[in-house]
Amino acid sequence: MTESATELARPLVVGRKRDGRNCYDPQAKRALVEACLQPGVSVAGLALRHGVNANLLRTWIGRYRKNRETRAEPSAALAAFVPLVTARPAPQARTGLCATLPNGIVLDLNDLDAAELARILACLAGLPCSASTRR
Repeated sequence: MTESATELARPLVVGRKRDGRNCYDPQAKRALVEACLQPGVSVAGLALRHGVNANLLRTWIGRYRKNRETRAEPSAALAAFVPLVTARPAPQARTGLCATLPNGIVLDLNDLDAAELARILACLAGLPCSASTRR
């Protein structure tokens, strides 16, 4: 639709309120807003041609876009865009152990996998217990 061919099928102003403000036909408002959304159309020019304040017409356009976004079906939005998800292998479970022995030695075994930690604990379990030896 070009600017020169923006005749509305219905009259835009259908009455006046007591305070002097105009009452507008909803279908004519919608047709005018849809005409404004066409590429290359001057909103101010259309507002002037139809006797509407340009700021009021811009407010109608904002409401129209907001209503159109809220009425959009979720399935239509999903059909237009499908996110790409890359599957990563699950990280291997890591266990950690940090212990300070009575003699001041610190065992920091935080970066070991479960198999390595099990071997070290088996070796430590085979050592004689310091509580059982007499000094």
